[in-house]
Amino acid sequence: MSDSKYNVLFLCTGNSARSVLAESILRKDGAARFKAYSAGSHPKGAINPFALKVLDAYGYPTDGFRSKSWDEFAVAGAPELDFVFTVCDTAAGEACPIWPGQPMTAHWGIEDPAAVEGWDIEKERAFNTAFRYLKNRISIFTSLPIRSLDRLTLNAKLREIGRMEGATTKAGEA
Repeated sequence: MSDSKYNVLFLCTGNSARSVLAESILRKDGAARFKAYSAGSHPKGAINPFALKVLDAYGYPTDGFRSKSWDEFAVAGAPELDFVFTVCDTAAGEACPIWPGQPMTAHWGIEDPAAVEGWDIEKERAFNTAFRYLKNRISIFTSLPIRSLDRLTLNAKLREIGRMEGATTKAGEA
């Protein structure tokens, strides 16, 4: 683990919704101790407008986001990662690249708000729910005494966070 800020990568398949929400939340709430990133195994190429709307409504940063491949974080010169969290079941089931830094990993899956169909109010409600679940997880994560926990204990705590309210079935099994 690095001596300054911890580098955290949030992964989802499309890197357009959940991983972006998580990156923004950690970027603001964990700014003193963490540097947040997000990526996807098959990036959609654009950020979901409901993700940006919800982040903006809660006062979280929306600048500088782009839907990008996780390959950007597995090459020479990429940030050395301390933690990698998957936030969707599909990405959790895929073979991930080899990450620089041998990061700790955990699955924090929640339902995909971008998959909700119907009226805009229903879509926005789904993004609000995803935001709340991710904010709760990230709040607990940022309060962990990381430096004082051994790797086994920290790993157990990270997995426990993934089983919190709103966890998808796969996260509950992890």
